[in-house]
Amino acid sequence: MRTIYYHKCGTGCIMRRREHPNPFVDQVHGDQVHGHGQQQHSNHHRRQSSELSDDDSLALEKLEKILSTNLQLDSDSQNVSASRKASLVTRKGSIRRSIRKKSTGVSSDTEYQDGDMLVPSADVTLDNSKTLSYTGGADSAQVDLVGSSKSKKERDAWVQFKNEIVRLTHTLKCKGWRRVPLEGADIEVERLSGALTNAVYVVSPPKDLSQLLPNRNDSTLSLANKRPPAKLLLRIYGPQVEHLIDRDNELQILRRLARKRIGPRLLGTFANGRFEEFFNAVTLTAKDLRNPETSKQIAKRMRELHEGIELLPEERTAGPFVWRNWDSWVGRCADVISWLDEKMIAGQQGTEGKGADAWKQRGLVCGVEWPVFRKTVDRYRKWLEDQYGGSDAIKDTLVFAHNDTQYGNLLRLKPSGESPLLMPANEHKQLIVIDFEYASANVPGLEFANHFTEWCYNYHEPSSSYALRERGYPRVEEQHRFLKAYVQHRPFRPSLSTQSSSTSLRPTLSHSVSNFMLDSRAPPAQFAEDEKGREERVENEVRRLMHEARIWRPANSAMWVAWGIVQAKVEGMDEALHAKKTAEGDEDVPGGKGTSGAPQTESNHMTPESKNMAKDEEENQKEEAREAPAEGPEADDEEEAGFDYLGYAQQRAMFFWGDMLQMGLVRKEKLPKEVRAKAKVVDY
Repeated sequence: MRTIYYHKCGTGCIMRRREHPNPFVDQVHGDQVHGHGQQQHSNHHRRQSSELSDDDSLALEKLEKILSTNLQLDSDSQNVSASRKASLVTRKGSIRRSIRKKSTGVSSDTEYQDGDMLVPSADVTLDNSKTLSYTGGADSAQVDLVGSSKSKKERDAWVQFKNEIVRLTHTLKCKGWRRVPLEGADIEVERLSGALTNAVYVVSPPKDLSQLLPNRNDSTLSLANKRPPAKLLLRIYGPQVEHLIDRDNELQILRRLARKRIGPRLLGTFANGRFEEFFNAVTLTAKDLRNPETSKQIAKRMRELHEGIELLPEERTAGPFVWRNWDSWVGRCADVISWLDEKMIAGQQGTEGKGADAWKQRGLVCGVEWPVFRKTVDRYRKWLEDQYGGSDAIKDTLVFAHNDTQYGNLLRLKPSGESPLLMPANEHKQLIVIDFEYASANVPGLEFANHFTEWCYNYHEPSSSYALRERGYPRVEEQHRFLKAYVQHRPFRPSLSTQSSSTSLRPTLSHSVSNFMLDSRAPPAQFAEDEKGREERVENEVRRLMHEARIWRPANSAMWVAWGIVQAKVEGMDEALHAKKTAEGDEDVPGGKGTSGAPQTESNHMTPESKNMAKDEEENQKEEAREAPAEGPEADDEEEAGFDYLGYAQQRAMFFWGDMLQMGLVRKEKLPKEVRAKAKVVDY
């Protein structure tokens, strides 16, 4: 309800004056009347207020009748007047609370305090080690029950995984999911492809949920409770992710994004993952990035993110996030790559390598030994700072950037009916950016360089999803189109598209200017000159940003080289690194073992029930290991190999070397012959 102020006109009538900005107050204020006739006007005021109150009561009575009919409420009550009076009071309060919730954007599954999300959390680990396939999570009606013993074990693993998911939704109080029974609920879990850091699943409620609920009188169920709960997006963090991402910092960023309603809503977190809001949307494809209209829409959304989230003082002081990542990852990266280099140089790569061991046939991951690569990155970093006149000048240009706008992190909503998103001016808002794990302060050019490089990838290519195809890098005209859309977009200027009528979409001109424009065949000289000046400024900014993207491209490549190395899983590597650290007297090995010599796990934080489950799972793993030869170990190895992180790192390193050669920061003769042959060169 909205509050209306009233004032008196000259004849004594009470006229509406203006709307009060507070939508939660249900009260009519009248101006005090002084002098002759005060009592008469007060009585008139009370009569008007009484009429308004009667109309309000009548409307609520009609609403009560409609709700009573639809919900088949018990109509045995005889005291109609008393019950209606109590019902009206209750419903008024309920309506006010409903309006209050809608106005603040708060949903019942996400609470806020002082503008920040209060997200439920559970110290529980969800094991998905046996449910990494992209099939097998369908409900039982869609699963073939006939198969080998291995197929049966896989189905059993999915059943257990689903049960644990349901238990976790109950613990985290996900909206509506507590109506899903803990036992016997056949939910559907589908793993999504394209995610490189985490395993991502879509969790759907049982299709026959109404039959699973306890028998009760349908009249006691509200309409909301009769609807199935919404689908959930389940994100389980990757095994090496603790070396890459500061989860506490990520949650802080998600809270800031929630204030601006950017990205999916966070519904609950647990030790190795989280639940997020699921959007009715489709993920973009590698081909979509090249579509001219889609490309311009991505540019507009990128501008809205850059200007919509203000950097914290400490983020700006810390400098570009690309170098903060590099500095944070380089220690672990040095350990891994040095061990790999030693094996490569010692000739221990063997005669054959496939799956997780394919790196053995490709030579040094960085093309050169790690100290040489790192020294080159340091020299380039110093050169980059000199282009700005120092690091402080770079900090002044920082914006809040996503830093990972690959096509798998871009969704297009499916609007229906008369959604405002179907309006041409709002069409770009159908795009949603997700996965803010690497979001923080960067120069705009780094964001553009990252996005343009993602044009070179197809992560769904069966044989070489890790490969960087430099010919796919956007041409100059494609970069220009993207950057021009970015520069010309003004997201926080009042939008003409918000007007309701077609006439209101036309800009308002003064009478004299309008007549002059209609009577002339060409724009006035001053108008033409101003327009030319605007176009020149836009063009100059586009060229500046294109250059900035060009010089920051090697920094982007270096960061993702380190990312790929840190993510890599090589047989025997962790044990070897731990042994080396132990010999050096350093027991704190990330991802290795603790001081007790046992692998670090979540067991210290597990409940007794979870510990028993983990023990049972360990016994199952031992049993499966004994039966593995009969089931075909080679197929298992290929499935577990997954994404080729070391291949990805090497491809990025070759792109880095190509830029170093083009920019003249490395002389060609200084590089090994193999690197010169493999270097990926894009000369624009």
